[in-house]
Amino acid sequence: MTLLHLFDLDGTLMFGSAAPVEISRQLGLSVEIAELERSFGAQEIGPQEFSVAAHALWADLTPAHVRAAFDGSPWLMGIQEVWREIRERGDHCAVISLSPSFFVELLLEWGAHAAHGSVFPEVPFTRPVEVAGILTPEGKVTVADRLCAQFGVTRDNCVAYGDSRTDAVLFETVPVSVAVNARPYLAQRATHVYEGRDLREAYQLVAVTRPGVEAS
Repeated sequence: MTLLHLFDLDGTLMFGSAAPVEISRQLGLSVEIAELERSFGAQEIGPQEFSVAAHALWADLTPAHVRAAFDGSPWLMGIQEVWREIRERGDHCAVISLSPSFFVELLLEWGAHAAHGSVFPEVPFTRPVEVAGILTPEGKVTVADRLCAQFGVTRDNCVAYGDSRTDAVLFETVPVSVAVNARPYLAQRATHVYEGRDLREAYQLVAVTRPGVEAS
């Protein structure tokens, strides 16, 4: 049975931070993005409002800023090793994140089969962000279904990894889920809970069993 592992990015693959935070840090806009993050976390604004505001905030963003943000982010250890093992087992791994596509897609370099984020224009920006392309928690499920069709699996063959309320809808649609350094709201809805800084340890929680197969 082939599995599809679905990874969130912010707070999951990245410890204690998020792509918008790391991007803004490169531009000296940490205070401004912190206020946006606070409003989003308090559910005062949604993913679309957040993305439109972030796009406006990043008017001076360059590809060099994006690369520096990616390279300097506090990633969990072992990401590439986990994805290599997933590939070697004949399974698939993908990233689905509400963060900007131009950042999320850099994870293809590390061995993800697919990487989907909120669709932003190419950096440097010459066009506005299209609200229709911004992912929502429900949109994560839509992307997951497309990936299932692409890789020839069903939701029953999926494992989801996440950390926050925005991952809850996806957790509800798959049989196995791993809350990684998660808020209590999500941890209570996961089949496995991991606290730490090494994705290899989180992956081992589900590597010994596969959905629909009892552990030996």
